[in-house]
Amino acid sequence: MTNPKTAPGPFRTHQLSSGDPYELSRGHAIYAAPTGHDGAGPNLRGGLVLDTDPLAPAVGVDAGIALTPDTMRAPDLAVGLGPERPGWGTTAPPLAVEYASVGQDEAELQQKITELHAAGTRWVWVVRLVGPRRVEVYEKGMAVKVVGSGQSLTAPGVLRNAVAIEALYDREAAHEVALRNLLQRRGYESLDAVRSEGREEGREEGPRGGRPLGAPRRHRRPRLDALRRAVVAPRRLPRPRPAHRLDRARHHRRHRRRRLRLTPLRLRRRTLRLPLRHPSLIPTRGLPRRVT
Repeated sequence: MTNPKTAPGPFRTHQLSSGDPYELSRGHAIYAAPTGHDGAGPNLRGGLVLDTDPLAPAVGVDAGIALTPDTMRAPDLAVGLGPERPGWGTTAPPLAVEYASVGQDEAELQQKITELHAAGTRWVWVVRLVGPRRVEVYEKGMAVKVVGSGQSLTAPGVLRNAVAIEALYDREAAHEVALRNLLQRRGYESLDAVRSEGREEGREEGPRGGRPLGAPRRHRRPRLDALRRAVVAPRRLPRPRPAHRLDRARHHRRHRRRRLRLTPLRLRRRTLRLPLRHPSLIPTRGLPRRVT
């Protein structure tokens, strides 16, 4: 897209390309700055919590949505983008999330919320990163509601579970909520339900194939006991071979080098009258010994 700071508007959504740091509002370009350090982590945690909800549709991050031919908005998180395909989305998400930090243009934020509501978005959550932890809920046709720390957010028909405010900020809280959501996708209400099912299966399998109920743990099946010894027991290193068990060729090479060391080099040259190339090429049998 042509730089809107130097080129006059109005612009159309087809003039924007993926990666352009701009949104469009009635043809006017609005600069969208990169996310600050204080909002990078909460953006990711919020997307994780919303995307793992058992009922939630697909969640997108900074997804461009062409609301009209001259208006294109990209919420920080959009819940319900529809099928993924190249280009801009054309359907307003039922739930949008915006993270507001230092330097937020409040007038432009309100204009963005109004345009999303007009296109069909039902809820817009504004997570405030400055000041006390709070989320402003903008529901279409309703007055704004502020939800503080210790409370939860709901979106009936879009999310199955209520979202705790802390899960949109804290890493550990987001992980706990995401784990609960993933377990519910597999038919378990919580981690305790998984543990309870495991204990029940263990009680049923015990009398049939495992140790009897009430028996001490030392009564184990032979295969399981052998597997435990093989895995837990330390490995024994092989003992080194003794010197007298070395192969015969190595034994002869060692003694031949010893005989060559006992024969003086000058005496070997003088007797053989040959240039010394390699000690292994010089015979040592019959040479006179060194006189001391």
